[in-house]
Amino acid sequence: MILDRLIFAHWAKPPCSVEKKSRARQPDTGLWMCAAFCTALALTVVVLAIKGTGEHGTGIALHLTGRLSLLLFWPAYAGAAMAALFGPRFNQLVQRRRDFGLAYASAHLVHVALVAHLVSNSKRPFTEAIMPFFAVGVVWTYVLALSSWERLSKLFSPSFWRILRNIGLEYLALVFFMDLVVVPIRTHTNQPFEYLPFSILIIAGPILRMAAAIQRYSYNRGNLAARSNP
Repeated sequence: MILDRLIFAHWAKPPCSVEKKSRARQPDTGLWMCAAFCTALALTVVVLAIKGTGEHGTGIALHLTGRLSLLLFWPAYAGAAMAALFGPRFNQLVQRRRDFGLAYASAHLVHVALVAHLVSNSKRPFTEAIMPFFAVGVVWTYVLALSSWERLSKLFSPSFWRILRNIGLEYLALVFFMDLVVVPIRTHTNQPFEYLPFSILIIAGPILRMAAAIQRYSYNRGNLAARSNP
C-alpha cells in the first residue's frame, strides 16, 4: 500500500536485532492501519448520530478521536525508551513502533477531517479557527510521512532524516501536551479526571525519552573511557 510506505516508517532507532525483527513483521501493518481508521470512524459516526453534526457533537468526536490518536502515538513515541530503560520485556513495543505510528496516522485522518468540518462552520477568521499551533502539528505529521517515502528519503542523508523525525515527534508530543495539560488548566476544566490518564501519559513520554538518552550517553561515554584507558 502506498500509504503504508509513506507514513512513519521509522520512529526511533532501536537495537539492530530488534529493528530486523520489526522489519520482518511488516505485512500485517495494513491491518493495524485499517483497524485504527475504522475505530476512529466508528466512534465519530456514533457520536455524530447521537449528538448531531453541530459544534457540540463534533467537539465530542474530536475529544474521542484525539485520545485514540494519543493512545496509538504514545507507544511509537516512547516505546524504544521503555525498552532501553526497562529491558527486553518491552521489545515488543520497539518491534511494533511502525505499526503504532501508522495506526496513529490513519486514525488521525478522521480527527483532521473533524477539525476541517469544524473550521468550515466556524464564524471566526480562518487563521484563528485553524489554531495555527495545532495546524503545524498536522503539517509535521505529513512531513514525517513523506520522509519515509523511499525516493524522497534518498535525497538527504539518514542523519538528516533522523534529526527531522525527532524534531517532528517532539513537536507532536508538545501538541498533545498543550491539548491535554495546558488547555484544561487554562480553561479551569470541571472534569479533570477526564484528562488525567492522558495527561500522565504525555508528561511521562518525554521524561522517558530523556532518561533513555541520558542512559545511552552515559553508556557511550563509559565505553569511550574504557577504550582510552585499557
